[in-house]
Amino acid sequence: MATASEQRASHMRGVTVTAVSTLAGVAAAVASAWFLGTEPQSQLGLAVVGAFVFAQFPVLQVLGIDLADFSTKDHLYVMFMTFSLWFVTWTILLTSNVTF
Repeated sequence: MATASEQRASHMRGVTVTAVSTLAGVAAAVASAWFLGTEPQSQLGLAVVGAFVFAQFPVLQVLGIDLADFSTKDHLYVMFMTFSLWFVTWTILLTSNVTF
């Protein structure tokens, strides 16, 4: 049975990974809107979100997350959360006609 400190560490790891991946998704959407403006048909938006997916792994290491413990499921989770928040946020920015 896991101790309270192990459960807390596991919970904090999950919260940290989720927070970083969602904030990276929002930042990728803002960057996409800034670089691409109102051109959602451009494939460059996927390159922007891909760059943010890969850029967050060093950030996770700095925050104390051991990436050696990451399974395929964890990597897919990070990619999915980043992509989802990017998609939703960029859609909101495009439909609101936000320009930078």
